Amino acid sequence: MDYKNELSELIDIVSREGGSDLHFAVNNHPIIRINGVLIPLLKKPKLTAADVEGFLKEMLLKEQFEEFATTKEIDFSYAHTEKVRFRCNAYQQKGTMRIAMRYIIEKIRTLDELMQPEILKSFALKEQGFFLVVGPVGQGKSTTLASMIEIINNSRAAHIVTIEDPIEYLFVEKKALIDQREVKIDTKDFKTALISAFRQDVNVLMVGEMRGTETMSTAVTAAETGHLVLSTLHTNNAAQTIDRIIDSFQAEQQQQIRVQLAGSLLGIFSQRLVPRISGGMIPAYELLINNAAVSNLIRENRTHEINTVIETSSGEGMIDMNRCLADLVRRGEITPESAFSRSLNPAILERLL
Repeated sequence: MDYKNELSELIDIVSREGGSDLHFAVNNHPIIRINGVLIPLLKKPKLTAADVEGFLKEMLLKEQFEEFATTKEIDFSYAHTEKVRFRCNAYQQKGTMRIAMRYIIEKIRTLDELMQPEILKSFALKEQGFFLVVGPVGQGKSTTLASMIEIINNSRAAHIVTIEDPIEYLFVEKKALIDQREVKIDTKDFKTALISAFRQDVNVLMVGEMRGTETMSTAVTAAETGHLVLSTLHTNNAAQTIDRIIDSFQAEQQQQIRVQLAGSLLGIFSQRLVPRISGGMIPAYELLINNAAVSNLIRENRTHEINTVIETSSGEGMIDMNRCLADLVRRGEITPESAFSRSLNPAILERLL
């Protein structure tokens, strides 16, 4: 098989069909994901172990493939052309290779185009603080962050440093000076890059993902010391996000991080992509804004009360996930079944509907 040409053809199919992901697995046809649904390309032959290895070697540098052979997994980015890029992960299962490729749309879409709330713009324009976009894997967190970075890029002469593993969206400098650093290529790890950023006259830090207590601690400190820090975390909602951050520290450090987080946190935006009745996906979301009440709850270890604050604070701009889902159902955008499957408290959603 000519892996270069075959890969090119498969990528063209993903792009043409509006797919979001491409998968290679031994004894399976190549598989693409469209609107959340996995679809095997039955006209393509099932892949052998040699085929999957051939595709992987086509995408990796020699030293990257050697790393994969040792570690059995690797994150990497793959540029098919200047305008078509993928975030990829290769891994092993039951002794065979698999590859998952996430299509990165070249154009950085606006909040309006993403159907996200306009209030997110206000967080992008802050001078300092800590803002998190959270949710499960594949729910558009990186896309939302890219849109917020582009707002800064268009509005002020800030120095923006992104730390990513791997780099996803490519920014074109407008008013801002932008450095994009890829872990293992431009820097050793997230922690090292974050510490270095303090010596780089940086205004805005975008950390692709909060990994480990040292990264979290350094990011919170950066937000305290005059920087705007944007990042993501794989959590389900705002309250769980705060608990996850605090619980990752040793017991004797937890009160300190509570105090730091209470003072530096700007907000937490949790999002889900829901199948739209008319086709495609639409976001449902929750927004926690750190006001005096929320700050006190974090400091006093009463995060279990945060959901109630969100539910009762729409007048301050907070957004409750169940109310957002109920609104989408009433507008005919999504089915009630889709709403209930995304709700963390279906009993409340049922009352709202």
